[in-house]
Amino acid sequence: MRWVRLNVEAVLKQLLKQEDTNGDQQITIDDQGPKAFSLSVDGQTIPITGASHLANFLQELVLARESAGPQADIDLEQIFLDPVNRLSQMIRNRYWTGLIRHVDIESLPVIMADSKADPDAAAFLYIPSTDQQSIAYYRSRKSDLMAAGITMVELPEIITPQYVQSIVDSPGILGLKLRRETSGEINGVPFVVPGGRFNEMYGWDSYFIGLGLIADGLTDLARDMVDNQVYQIEHYGQILNANRSYYLTRSQPPFLTSFAHAVYTSVPALRASKKWLSNALLAAMNEYETVWMNADRLCDNGLSRYYGSGIGMPIETEAGHFDSIIRPYARAANMDLELYRQKIRNREIVEPALDEYFLHDRSLRESGHDTTWRLDNISAHLTPVDLNSLLYKYETDIAWIIDEEFDGLFPGVDDQPIKSEVWLKRASDRRERVNEFLWDSERGLYADYDFFEKRPRVYHNATLFYPLWAGLCSRQQAVNLVKNGLALLEAPGGILASTEAARGELGPERPQRQWDYPFGWAPHQIMTWQGLLRYGYEMEAHRLIYRWLHMVSGVAADYNGIVVEKYNVIECNHKADVEYGNVGANVKDIPREGFGWTNASFQLGVSLLPERYRKLLEQRVLPADVFGEPK
Repeated sequence: MRWVRLNVEAVLKQLLKQEDTNGDQQITIDDQGPKAFSLSVDGQTIPITGASHLANFLQELVLARESAGPQADIDLEQIFLDPVNRLSQMIRNRYWTGLIRHVDIESLPVIMADSKADPDAAAFLYIPSTDQQSIAYYRSRKSDLMAAGITMVELPEIITPQYVQSIVDSPGILGLKLRRETSGEINGVPFVVPGGRFNEMYGWDSYFIGLGLIADGLTDLARDMVDNQVYQIEHYGQILNANRSYYLTRSQPPFLTSFAHAVYTSVPALRASKKWLSNALLAAMNEYETVWMNADRLCDNGLSRYYGSGIGMPIETEAGHFDSIIRPYARAANMDLELYRQKIRNREIVEPALDEYFLHDRSLRESGHDTTWRLDNISAHLTPVDLNSLLYKYETDIAWIIDEEFDGLFPGVDDQPIKSEVWLKRASDRRERVNEFLWDSERGLYADYDFFEKRPRVYHNATLFYPLWAGLCSRQQAVNLVKNGLALLEAPGGILASTEAARGELGPERPQRQWDYPFGWAPHQIMTWQGLLRYGYEMEAHRLIYRWLHMVSGVAADYNGIVVEKYNVIECNHKADVEYGNVGANVKDIPREGFGWTNASFQLGVSLLPERYRKLLEQRVLPADVFGEPK
């Protein structure tokens, strides 16, 4: 028997009463029920045991109720799936769908929602002045905007930090690409958001999400995301941290060349015409020149830094995030902390030392690593290994694409052809500078460089594997990096964000940060896997993939199918009482979306894992029993 017909509401009520002992509408290992439910159908008793299978049953009942009503057929095969196949299937068939967004009239009520801003604030839609199609479209739908209580604002042609500060109390969504369908209807080009409080299109998240979409055959959606990033470069001058008004002066780690080429090689229709790739490549070149090589970001040592321009305190942070920094200044001013914070935010008080701190903080956020003690109060003084590895990858990608796809001569603009040799020379120069300033030959590791103090800043963290991913390492550097880096950062659940020693002691004035020990993040895992595979370290890559997938699928099995933003890779759980908590952890009855790049890491990891390890993973064989404990 595979299918059974049930009175869904009655069975669901009985199941929750017995197994959901803490009343959160989930079935997890924390519930104190018997973990055994007897399903009686046509005189047969079907036992369902264990938190994982009971949670699957709960989810199937909820889905059946939503789609079929009170009487529905339930697929027993889904209930008894192993955690790996169950989670992979849920991501592919449901979680991606829950994360798709658009920016157009019909979709605005969903995309406007922003838990990071004042829930009582007025709703604003900001449109770039250079996008005449969007301006005409929204003007033609003015009555719809008014009915929804949304005010459209045309951005100035030049967006300055002063302008962004002037709209700090009027946060809103930024318009993205529109397209006219064959039917004549105009719709927003879709994209995938990370999930939870991150209900907008993020810069580097999108690349990793795109890899997951490609692994699941959703290549058209991945292409649409590239199109939205190209749109951002064309109309906002950069790929934004995310498409909210308070992110207008801040970019994110650059991955466009990798993203565009991954899509191009996965969509047969694109390969038939190079026009799409040409547009993406031109946008990436423009971003490289005007963002990453501009006067703010290019440093005297020939390397680049993160530099989040802007004024004052970033407003998207949770309440109290900066209190440990602001408190001494409030005391010195003999002022209540909350009042002082508000006056700093509104620029009623200007404190140069705090402005310097917030410059570093915005730059830290541009790096995507918000937050970590590695970059706290120093980010704008560093030429970091991660950014310069990514830019080296841009340079070599552009050269390779010009050679492979355009026969060594890219058309460019205004009849000015671009030769691959120009980009190869840039890559060679950057490699020399990386080796001079960022490579520590004694330790056999990479480190950031403090150009202000003119010395390396050693803070062992996962970005030291970026040169491996980018192909920047020599063969001998790779040997040393793999040996020394894995010894420092490999944990039972994968790669650590940093070592415990680097993070240092914690206390009231030095709280835990989420991009530090003991946490691990999907992008670091993916880049480390790909870097190891690039240099032929297959066994090491498969070991790390197995550790990560075992942990992620294990948490999903134990906690009602959740996929979260980050994991404690030491304890192999999702418990994270840090900064913003853990996005994706708090769900009712059934997860609807997981978390973007973690979904992607799971799907990509499954596709990279050899069959022999996949079978062991499905059987829940512990990583230590397959590979041993991390050294």
